[in-house]
Amino acid sequence: MSDATFTFRVDEDLKDQFSQVAKSRDRSGAQLIRDFMRDVVRQHQETETHEAWFRRQVQIGQDSANNGRLAPAADVEALFAARRAETRGKLENKS
Repeated sequence: MSDATFTFRVDEDLKDQFSQVAKSRDRSGAQLIRDFMRDVVRQHQETETHEAWFRRQVQIGQDSANNGRLAPAADVEALFAARRAETRGKLENKS
């Protein structure tokens, strides 16, 4: 991978403060900026991955509903009431 130069303007006071922070971390300002850029790119990729997964899950649910594969609300409530009761029982046994 080849290196590229990234040039931008910043307030002199901010630059000085940033340089002091970098020095206190035993890093250069350029190293901190590269770290920040990597973090932003990684977070963006993670968000994109999650959003794509979420869209697929929503589409699966919509397709299922459109094909008539639905659970009655009473059945869903009964299932989760049982799960809540089971969890409460586990918590009470730990006490």
